[in-house]
Amino acid sequence: MDGLWRALTGEEPRPVAMTGPESVLPGPFRVTEAAAQSVAAATLAAAELVRLKGIDPGEVSVDRRHAAAVFRSERYVRVDGEPPAALWEPLSGDYRAADGWVRLHCNYPHHAEAACRALGTRDLAAAVATRTAWDVQEAVVAAGGAAAAMRRPDEWLASPQGQAVAAAPLVEWDFLGAAPVRELSTSDRPLGGVRVLELTHVIAGPAAGRVLAAHGAEVLHISAAHQPVLRPLVVDLGMGKRSAHVDLRTAEGRDTLWRLVSEADVFLQSYRPDALARLGFSAERLARARPGIVVAELDAYGWRGPWAGRRGFDSLVQMASGIAAGEEPRPLPAQALDHGTGWLTAAAIMTALRRGATEGGSRRVRLSLARTGHWLDSLGREEGAVDELDPSDLLVETDSPWGRITHVLMPGAPLGMAGSRLPGMDRPDWN
Repeated sequence: MDGLWRALTGEEPRPVAMTGPESVLPGPFRVTEAAAQSVAAATLAAAELVRLKGIDPGEVSVDRRHAAAVFRSERYVRVDGEPPAALWEPLSGDYRAADGWVRLHCNYPHHAEAACRALGTRDLAAAVATRTAWDVQEAVVAAGGAAAAMRRPDEWLASPQGQAVAAAPLVEWDFLGAAPVRELSTSDRPLGGVRVLELTHVIAGPAAGRVLAAHGAEVLHISAAHQPVLRPLVVDLGMGKRSAHVDLRTAEGRDTLWRLVSEADVFLQSYRPDALARLGFSAERLARARPGIVVAELDAYGWRGPWAGRRGFDSLVQMASGIAAGEEPRPLPAQALDHGTGWLTAAAIMTALRRGATEGGSRRVRLSLARTGHWLDSLGREEGAVDELDPSDLLVETDSPWGRITHVLMPGAPLGMAGSRLPGMDRPDWN
């Protein structure tokens, strides 16, 4: 934990108590430990904000089993006792190619259409079997889809992108300009009075927003009616947030977003690199419009190298970076790159807010799934781990517009959270 805190913040950490078994998840990677350390980092960052307000937060303690459960929270979510929907669409999966394996991510309709278009058929298994994995990957990506050929760890580390990721810090910090010191609210919640504008999708970005909401932030999630959603993830990761639709393809929508920015403390986004900047919402312009803002940006493959702008998801990064390598793909027992990046992003955001309250200034933090994977790999391996996680005592029920949601209680945040909202059901305004 000490090394992670220094990598995140450059600071000496305070003590954190870790409890519970060292491993409750299967596989050779130390996913339970990564979960515990990620949750501990965010919980410690929240405690430091409370300490800055003159309140003793007490000892920071993290139960490893609870941390592992929240890393698999989308598996456990229920609405009125039933799973909200399947997590994976039928065309998504690992396909055997002529020389290995390739994973196609087809959970979004436009990605499924791109894969079928690139391969000339909906019989993806037959088409992939006649081509090399790399050829399939590049054809699908060129068509606007999302895919990754399985590589060995040494192949990834020898590649230009693998080298760029390995050379990058876990969190990239940028000072965006001077701004007055921003006072913290008198709330006893770490993020009471903090407004977070969240433009994210899938898991990593929404997970970061959920952590911030759990610690008291007002989180407004912005999407658009034309954008597809994965219902189980929206139900699970939308806890504690409001949800509004804003169409950034229109001048009216962009004006609305600038109005929201003018009162935001945090701008959290996980669009592909430069996608929002092309619409005018670069980190530099955000800092000029709202001095003191914290901008947090997430991507799949890192912020430098030839793949910096490539579409990617947790399962694809596992394949590309060698984490899933084997005779057949061996995925992690959780979407650990997503959840880990989400919790570490929340820790970085809270640290940036604390520095803004003591030093002033606008800041940007950038993280990536691939760099989180590099950190996970650095934790080493464990032998004989099995799935021993029964989360039933960690589940709570919360009412919501979806129905009654059963979900994992958020670790490190003692208070409950409001239930998820339906996409776009709120006005694009601050309370």
